[in-house]
Formats: sequence, structure tokens, C-alpha cells
Amino acid sequence: MTAPCFKIEKDYAAPIVGVDEAGRGPLAGPVVAAAVILDRKHCPRGIDDSKKLCLEVRESLYGKLQQVARIGVGIATVEEIDRYNILWATMLAMTRAVEALGIEPGMVLVDGNRCPKWTYPSTAIIGGDAKSRSIAAASIIAKVTRDRMMAQYCDEHPGYNWRSNKGYGTPDHRAALDRLGPTPLHRRSFAPVKQHLLDL
Repeated sequence: MTAPCFKIEKDYAAPIVGVDEAGRGPLAGPVVAAAVILDRKHCPRGIDDSKKLCLEVRESLYGKLQQVARIGVGIATVEEIDRYNILWATMLAMTRAVEALGIEPGMVLVDGNRCPKWTYPSTAIIGGDAKSRSIAAASIIAKVTRDRMMAQYCDEHPGYNWRSNKGYGTPDHRAALDRLGPTPLHRRSFAPVKQHLLDL
């Protein structure tokens, strides 16, 4: 398969923003979105969908992007996920990420099948992190940012192995949930956590 490129970006007026998120599926932790404007003349090599990259490559590209790209990060908290549901919390995080850029976009390219309810010109692209280099860059920023947050939370809430599972419902995480119960960082609207609360 070919790597993400700038083919989609060429159809739109600059500045072009790529947007992606990390953390829709986990049982614990926030959802994090990133918005990235790349400088095509100073673009790091190897940018790809973050899920296809190993930890070392993601971390390296994260550092390089911090030096050459304009980046905005938006976070929706566990409380907002439980209040609005994960879809609308994700839309909120994406909106905050674009707002954090401090610049009016010419076009926003969003990974997925829908865009937030904002006033920016935008288009949703299914599988965009494998097609658009701008979206792929955003996927790297979002994932590394969230993974680092979960590693910090792991130190604050030992026993759930969040440094490894990132809050996803892996067997070890579910076993810890059975053994230790939910933390304030668990999403109470998600069925496995909700069931534990009902059993208390």
C-alpha cells in the first residue's frame, strides 16, 4: 500500500488542516484530537497512519512535527464523554484542536465519516489517515499525546497497566477492573464500567 500523500490537499485552498483523534474505544481516559498544518517544503519523511507505526517511529515523528508543523491539540475529558457520549465528545475535542491552532483554516480534512458542527470549510474522509498526509500527521500527534497521558495516569492509578494497554479493555485491564474497581478516569457510560458500578 502507498503511504499518505498530498493528493487530496491539492484540491483545496491553504491553510489546510488535517484532524484525527485517539482514544474513542478505551474504557478509561480522555479522547484526544490533533489538528496539524504541514509545511510541504519541510515535511518529515515516513509520516503514516499512526496505527501502522511502531512506538519508536511515532515518537521520532512526533518530535520532528513539533519543530516544523503548526499543531493544535484538543481534549475531551472523561466527564464530557459520559455527559455527551463518545461521538460528541470526540467532535468537541476536534473543535478544540482546530481552535488551538489560532488560525482560520482554508479547509479542514477530518478522518472519519462526519465533521463537527463548526463553521469551518471541511470534509470528512473515511480512512483519511491512510490517504492524507495532513491527517496522518494529526493521527501521530493525537496518539502520542494520549499515550503519554495514559502513562502518567498509570503512575497515579497503578494496577491497571495503562502504560501498556492505554485504557483499552484488554484482558489485563478488565481483570484489574474486577479486582480494584473503577477509578475516576474510567468512563462510566461504557458498558463494562457501568456494570461494575451496578454491582457495587
